[in-house]
Amino acid sequence: MNLISLKEKGYILMAFFCFTINFAVCQNQKLADSLIAEYKSGTNRDNELDILAKIVQEETNPDQIITFSELLISKALRDSSHHYLYHGYLQKGNALKFKGDNAEALQSYFKSLNFANRNKDKIGIGSLMISIAGTYTVMGNSKNAQNYFNKGIQLLRKSNDSIKIATALLNAGDDYFNNGAIDSALNYTEEARIIFEKINYPIGQAYGMGNLGMIYAERGNDVLAEKNINEAIVILEELQDYYPISVYLTYMSDIYFRKNDHETAFGYAHRSLDLANIYDLKEQISEAHLKLSALYEAIGDLVTSYKHYKEHIAYRDTLINIESVKQMADQRTNYEVSQKQIEVDLAEQREKNQRIIAIAAAISLFLIGLLAFGLFRRNAFIRKTKAIIEKERDRSDHLLLNILPEETARELKEHGTVKAKKHDAVTVLFTDFKGFTSYSEMLSPEALVETVGFYFSKFDAIIEKHGLEKIKTIGDAYMCAGGLHGSEENHPQKMVLAATEIAQFVYDTKQDVKASDLNFDIRIGINTGPVVAGVVGTKKFAYDIWGDTVNVASRMESMSEPGKINISQSTYELIKSDFHCEYRGEIEAKNRGKVKMYFVNGIKKEILTPV
Repeated sequence: MNLISLKEKGYILMAFFCFTINFAVCQNQKLADSLIAEYKSGTNRDNELDILAKIVQEETNPDQIITFSELLISKALRDSSHHYLYHGYLQKGNALKFKGDNAEALQSYFKSLNFANRNKDKIGIGSLMISIAGTYTVMGNSKNAQNYFNKGIQLLRKSNDSIKIATALLNAGDDYFNNGAIDSALNYTEEARIIFEKINYPIGQAYGMGNLGMIYAERGNDVLAEKNINEAIVILEELQDYYPISVYLTYMSDIYFRKNDHETAFGYAHRSLDLANIYDLKEQISEAHLKLSALYEAIGDLVTSYKHYKEHIAYRDTLINIESVKQMADQRTNYEVSQKQIEVDLAEQREKNQRIIAIAAAISLFLIGLLAFGLFRRNAFIRKTKAIIEKERDRSDHLLLNILPEETARELKEHGTVKAKKHDAVTVLFTDFKGFTSYSEMLSPEALVETVGFYFSKFDAIIEKHGLEKIKTIGDAYMCAGGLHGSEENHPQKMVLAATEIAQFVYDTKQDVKASDLNFDIRIGINTGPVVAGVVGTKKFAYDIWGDTVNVASRMESMSEPGKINISQSTYELIKSDFHCEYRGEIEAKNRGKVKMYFVNGIKKEILTPV
């Protein structure tokens, strides 16, 4: 039975706790935006260092934090202000760590530590040492991590900040736990829990007890493990902190499965999945399905196990495989190397010919003729090989453009990485087939792929026709966007036109007697607003967009009706003069409360010429 190990789940949860409360303050993006506007106005140049320090403290976007931290550092260097240099490098390190640039984060932390030492700020020094230790933990360097944990905890014990002390102890226990030092992990975690309990810090108490439960489970003491985890869940439910609850529930499932109490084990696993679905915790939805798949496999129910495994894959598999692009690039590199080798071979052959000419003219003439024939054949081979390589390069470029937008593909080829970009106005569309899941269970994998391909190929053509950007497909869901590039004007109108054509195509297909097996209805949802776009991954790239706009577009689709196009208030305001729309009222949407929605019923006039 392929269950997630206790240690792996403990690492996930304790690392989450470290990230959320480790010396952080509550950030306020609205305040950050106000401070940025004040700074750009230039009205408070006398206290610009203080404004910049507040901006990097309140800002939530890591790229913005890095930008303003570097600005703060440059101006603080000019004024030799150690306090602001300490603050600038600290916040820059936090942002870099959030982005996963751990090596650069360490450099910033050490620079911040240097200025904290100059200021003789013992609490700042202790806090930085814990941050450095936590970064080493993420990088897998436990030796350095424990060294800095010990130094940081020793300094923080001299302060009166109980939360920082307890958090440092909990994170040190995390590192010990993940390196098999269970007794040390227990001592540090128990001390942290006691401190959190004394100061009545509920979130700390909850994670302390939950982590203790995982440690006891690792030691085989299921009674104490169950007791601590259940107490942690009670507190977390009061705090409405549902992600760790969902993780702990799968942990309880492991405990009862080891006891051969399969009914209770399945109950906890299903409860974890239900909670994750209610609060749209996609990562834990995937893990809960994986847990249920493993449980059903262990009791021999392979059909149900396979269904849950498919759901796990559907949530997990957001990356696109472009390994073939790398292979084609390797072919091109190999070709360039072979060209150099050919040049060397030719040079050696010429030297050999000269020696032969000196020995005998008759033999040299014969060899020259032979060489000429060989060169002719070689050059013909080279031309043929070059044509093949150029064709493969074109295929590689074409494949990359099929996966990524042209601008993004160009940036990836030139720099090897792609920076995430924020777009203020993007229109996002989601589609989904009604009844597809039950229909797909009756088809073979080959027929299922052929059916989905039939529809999505036409969707691709419609999206390309209107100059929009396909983002991805997940199962029978299709997602695209408009407005990601400056040249895309009137993208809300174009998206609604494309949605109209998609709905009409699905309807016509359903009416076609020859295509009667493709009997589907489609729901379509559209929303307009700001998004962040970028490339996910380092080996297998995937272009994607994120943000509340995407979530609302998905809600528009799920709240639509078969054959209908459901749009949000923001999209309606942009297209209402061009389309007939029907106000649906304020409708309750999952995790959104009541939301104004509209059905698009038709076009008022010719508004666009398709690209």
